[in-house]
Amino acid sequence: MKFDPSCKYTKNHEWVRAEGAEATVGITDYAQEQLSDIVYVDLPEVGDHFDAGEVFATVESVKAASDVYLPVGGEVVASNEELEDAPELVNKDAFGVAWLVRITMDDPAELDGLLDVAAYKAVVEEEAKA
Repeated sequence: MKFDPSCKYTKNHEWVRAEGAEATVGITDYAQEQLSDIVYVDLPEVGDHFDAGEVFATVESVKAASDVYLPVGGEVVASNEELEDAPELVNKDAFGVAWLVRITMDDPAELDGLLDVAAYKAVVEEEAKA
């Protein structure tokens, strides 16, 4: 299982990688592993705005459909259109080519309330025990 130390994480298994006022968001390697074979990704439109913690996407697998929550509030500036035709990319590279959206953050300070890689690893380890 992969973890990216340059990201911040949520307990719901989303990651965010900030670059100035912009951020890239996706689901974690652990999340895609739990979902198994991803067959569909429903993403928002450019210009849509979401608050932190709001559902912004849905990822469907052969097992289940799962809501994806935005870790920090902001406006969508790009949706990963490549996932429309190739949702399985999420299973192959959750931290790379399979990012879901890029946003302009409303308040970059919201990142401070998210988990660092060590704290997120602890969450995953606890779930694995359950």
